[in-house]
Amino acid sequence: MNLTAATSMSGLWDRVFGAQPDPDQWLVYATAAVALAAVLPHAIWRLTRNAITIAHEGGHGLIALVTGRKLDGIRLHSDTSGLTVSRGKPSGIGMILTAAGGYTAPPLLGLGGAWLLAADHITALLWLATALLIALLVMIRNAYGALTVIITGGAFLLVSWLADPEVQAGFAYVVVWFLLLGGVRPAFELQSKRRRGGAPDSDADQLARLTHVPAALWFFFFHAVSICSLIGGGRWLLGL
Repeated sequence: MNLTAATSMSGLWDRVFGAQPDPDQWLVYATAAVALAAVLPHAIWRLTRNAITIAHEGGHGLIALVTGRKLDGIRLHSDTSGLTVSRGKPSGIGMILTAAGGYTAPPLLGLGGAWLLAADHITALLWLATALLIALLVMIRNAYGALTVIITGGAFLLVSWLADPEVQAGFAYVVVWFLLLGGVRPAFELQSKRRRGGAPDSDADQLARLTHVPAALWFFFFHAVSICSLIGGGRWLLGL
């Protein structure tokens, strides 16, 4: 029994953390096209943006915990907005990093995912994403948010556990391309909304109050992170 269990655990370890074969180049380009189609059309983006919101609010929550703040909960709404509530010192580096963690989280997650895919760790990426979504679910405080995270996490779990390697590769590449491409759009949307008089308490405005640095420079920071992540991650995915 011990030998069988050890063999089984070794096989599971190899399955999750071992390297998988590189997908065909056509699949890499096809998944990029699918992700782009999920980001550009406004009608589709209204639905798919929920996934970016999960990453955005998860970024706030993760940085809050890392910097020693107490995370009270996260809410995700059907209009693709979200809210992360944490407690701690109302100013200082912890609060600044927490506020900056939202718009930077999706592109940086995409960049990390691109690095894993470039290293042929497709299954590891899927399992890591599943673990992060399970951890996020514990902190969700509304029904819509819980449903969204459960559906998303369930998709990752099913693909990572039941799908064959080609399907896993296609799914993983779509997800990473989507984070890289979808991570660029929200900051531009927020800028447009602010020009129309909306979002007076956006992340950029909160950061401006915390740091006395103009919101415009924080938008520049958000754009720099997302565009550089897209360029770097895209090069990894395309093998350039």
